[in-house]
Amino acid sequence: MEAKVLYIHFKWFRMKKSRTCILLIQCRDEMGILANTCQFLAEHNGNIVSLQEFADRTTKQFFARIEWELEGFSIPDQQVLEAKFQEKIGKKYDMNARFYFSDTPTKTCVFVSKYSHCLEDLLYRFHNDELNISIECIISNHETLKEIARQHSVPFHFLPVTKENKAKQEQQQRELIEGYGCELILLARYMQILSPSFVQAYANRIINIHHSFLPAFTGARPYHAAYTRGVKIIGATAHFVTSELDEGPIICQDITKVTHRDSVQEMIAKGRDTEKQMFSKAARLFSEHKLLANGNRTIVFD
Repeated sequence: MEAKVLYIHFKWFRMKKSRTCILLIQCRDEMGILANTCQFLAEHNGNIVSLQEFADRTTKQFFARIEWELEGFSIPDQQVLEAKFQEKIGKKYDMNARFYFSDTPTKTCVFVSKYSHCLEDLLYRFHNDELNISIECIISNHETLKEIARQHSVPFHFLPVTKENKAKQEQQQRELIEGYGCELILLARYMQILSPSFVQAYANRIINIHHSFLPAFTGARPYHAAYTRGVKIIGATAHFVTSELDEGPIICQDITKVTHRDSVQEMIAKGRDTEKQMFSKAARLFSEHKLLANGNRTIVFD
């Protein structure tokens, strides 16, 4: 008897997420903040799907991220929602409250020099809908990566920077950022130091990535120095940019183990892989509105 084999083919579809609204809260810690906020949402038929909170006992500050479905919610207009919430809840607690809709991607500007790994990883994830961002433009002080931008149909702006023209070029950079309406600036291995005035203009909106050897191994060849020292772990740190070089609030970090068998080039390859993972993770956290600054620390709702 001939055996008959039945093959069943399954086709997987990505589940489309429901449209949601996200509220980020920061204010002085007081009794009743969450109760009153949740009551406000309930009164307007808001079905909460995620709620995370943190009270900093040192600074007496309260932080929260609340997400609810917009289907059936009685205040679908963002401006009206902000006004009503401020009138009923925000003023009472002197609250810094920010609202975001999940289907609105974060407009992003990427700064880059010659290294391509972080940029290419961002572009890949962007085009595969892994990040809720919209890469509006790429700004570079070199033309090295212009072709990569062209392949991905992203506007590329070449602005070489020297000691003499730095202020002028930063002004052009700011005009581009404002012109594209960018909310987030990603330094994808941009090998230039931004001026304090530039950083201040975009406080907690600029994210940088670097290796985690600092402050032990500085300079242009940190992996060579680490190899000579015989380190056993390498890593990467993504952080907000401040006027203090590489000392801004840390967003995320990771490490990779190395051994005596790894050459300098193998260490660099492992380090770059960790860099791009942490850089994309930081961009994801920002674009999903899961970050809040708390002095020189960050609150990460992940």
